[in-house]
Amino acid sequence: MEPVGPVGGEVSMSRSAGTQNAVSDLYSACYGRLVGVVALVAGSRAEAEECVQEAFVRLLGRWQHVSRLESPEAWVRAVAFRLVSNRRRKARNAMRALFRHGPATHELPPNPDRVDVAQALRGLPVGQRQVVVLHHLLGLSVVEVAEALNVAPGTVKSRLSRARGALARLLREEAPHV
Repeated sequence: MEPVGPVGGEVSMSRSAGTQNAVSDLYSACYGRLVGVVALVAGSRAEAEECVQEAFVRLLGRWQHVSRLESPEAWVRAVAFRLVSNRRRKARNAMRALFRHGPATHELPPNPDRVDVAQALRGLPVGQRQVVVLHHLLGLSVVEVAEALNVAPGTVKSRLSRARGALARLLREEAPHV
């Protein structure tokens, strides 16, 4: 379908052209304008872009119906506006639920040992980190870790050995200077 021309800034689609490029043509013709309009309502260009893109995704499944409308752009805009409203309502409900549960419990400051271990784990290659977490933190056997990672048990043992050596070096406490 080809754009017939702007009517009050909107693009109408002719039914004479093929459907294959129709949505693409509509997208090219009105995406920027729709994002601008929706951004004014949403208060955020990023949120507007997400809502307009989602509206176009929904358009794909309903093109047979929407293509018969006088202004498919108006349909996309209405869907994008509903998406903005839905997002706001969900955020508002989430805040209400958060307040309903009362103030957050007082958390103790992080334990320095735990912070050191977490930092040391980040220093390991991913494969070694995986086996350490699965074996030592979740308590899986070497065979169970091997099955979970789809590797041989010998690979798990090798990674565990290398990881333990690296962690020993990373977590070594320096003797206090006297």
